[in-house]
Amino acid sequence: MGLRYGPNVRFFLVLLLALAVAPGTWVRDAPVLRSTGHGITFTPIPLPSESVLKANLGAFELAGIWRMDGEHSDFGGFSALIQTDPGKFVAFSDKGFALRFSAPGMDQRDTHLMAITATDTISKATRDAEAATYDPATGRAWIAWEGRNAISRVSPDLQQEAVVRPKALRGWGRNSGPESMVRLTDGRFIVLREGFDEQFKRDRHRAVIFSGDPIDSGEPEGFTFDGPVRFAPTDMAQLPDGRVLILMRRAVWPMPFRFAGRLALADPDAIRPGKVWTAREVAKLSSNLPVDNFEGMAIEPGPGSKVTVWLISDDNDAASQSTLLWKLIVDPAELH
Repeated sequence: MGLRYGPNVRFFLVLLLALAVAPGTWVRDAPVLRSTGHGITFTPIPLPSESVLKANLGAFELAGIWRMDGEHSDFGGFSALIQTDPGKFVAFSDKGFALRFSAPGMDQRDTHLMAITATDTISKATRDAEAATYDPATGRAWIAWEGRNAISRVSPDLQQEAVVRPKALRGWGRNSGPESMVRLTDGRFIVLREGFDEQFKRDRHRAVIFSGDPIDSGEPEGFTFDGPVRFAPTDMAQLPDGRVLILMRRAVWPMPFRFAGRLALADPDAIRPGKVWTAREVAKLSSNLPVDNFEGMAIEPGPGSKVTVWLISDDNDAASQSTLLWKLIVDPAELH
């Protein structure tokens, strides 16, 4: 007679088997020594053929791909990206860190990795920064913390000013909460939930819109975001014409992790409380391209009528993944 195991034991054995066959998925091959250095390097990655790019990216031109590596042991895990000045960025990580850096080819002497947290504890739930947005007029930024379903406002030097936990976000879950957030030019804020609303209809996500700064504008109005099926929103940024570009991704194979992504487009003027806001797919970040777990996006004006779209990936602290930086160029008028 074969051995019989209870459900908890069976789960533990399956987990051990998964770790045995894919150890690099979960942790790096060896401990990373802590370093006080904050320097980063950019390693160019060859671009795919023009035919492959055109078939997937449509109107977007892929101008460059780099693998980013950092000296600091807390480098990586980047889940949000904002642009503060031309060629200057801040990436926020799910470890509770912010990385100031410049675009590849620019002077990196100002590169700096610093800790930022919504509270003074060190638990993952309080350090999981998953979305960020920026006001160029004041230099302030807002960060969405997934583990607490909270939003904080930080000063230009990334010092916390205030934190709120809106009631509308409290049921979003600890690992499926606010993953995308954008401050619109008119002062409103949109926040999208990562998790799907329905188990068997995986295209809709809870969403809210604030009339102003989430810290002091009161409770937001709720609506539903409808995007490409089986893809979760991971970041948003507003185009010069007012429309919002939405970065989305999904895992296509869990061991080791492989990912696919989408870029979708929607008009915030179409948002209505309690209604469905639908985004239209405009590019495929398919798994046959050099993609990873893209979770951060920033839009930089120029050149001319075009914009530069920067994407950064979360390496999940896994040996099989890396921090990738993509540079895309597009004319918003070509996104129909």
